[in-house]
Amino acid sequence: MLNHRIERAALEHGGDTAPWIVFGNSLMTDLSLWDAQVAALAGRFNILRYDQRGHGASAVPDELQTIELLSDDLIALLDHCKIATCTYVGLSMGVPTGLAAYRKAPTRFERLILVDGQASSSAASKAAWEERIAFAKANGMVAMADQTVRRWLRPERVAQPLGERLHAMIAATPLDGFVACATALQNYDEVAVLARVAVPALLLVGQEDGAMPATMQAMAAAIPGATIQEIADAGHLPNYERPDMFNEILLSFLKVS
Repeated sequence: MLNHRIERAALEHGGDTAPWIVFGNSLMTDLSLWDAQVAALAGRFNILRYDQRGHGASAVPDELQTIELLSDDLIALLDHCKIATCTYVGLSMGVPTGLAAYRKAPTRFERLILVDGQASSSAASKAAWEERIAFAKANGMVAMADQTVRRWLRPERVAQPLGERLHAMIAATPLDGFVACATALQNYDEVAVLARVAVPALLLVGQEDGAMPATMQAMAAAIPGATIQEIADAGHLPNYERPDMFNEILLSFLKVS
């Protein structure tokens, strides 16, 4: 156990002087979501991935979660792994988690890479997540996976091995783990952090992820010096769906040739 909340993390050693990069997941995924990025960065970065509470091989929490708790987990992992500073890459739920952690400990972060996520919940978030939680409780996580894969991926990829792997990942998420962390997405607000970001920031968004490109354009405008790039032919998980394009942008931002 890495701390009293997170049981599984994966550490790839890139060298004693190599910089650190830390990946924060979306809801209903595990750390394998970043396999393509680990392959691209191996040997050049020290890499930390982890299964957040109630996901993958980490234990299901007894209590409902908040972004405050999830960001505390991130900082606790940095402490446990003796990571003084890092580049943080957060996807979906990993975006507010990273922003909250930056608010609490800005000196721990050298860069922020925010992917397909929001700085705050919307007025409709509570009802939308209540509906999804009720659906999962009534129908189970396999049915939730059926629904989510179709929403997250481009239609032609749902039945491909890529879609099948994602379906298995979501279906394996414990129901109580999903409910605990979905609750965290019902009510949060890290908008005030955006103007205080004083490190290089890159926002990446799947071009086909509904209203998310417009949402992230507004976020990028609020972060001093931030850049944003849309990834064509990708939905909610561009790192997973279009890894080559995602990695090319990532490596350029990290100044890795």
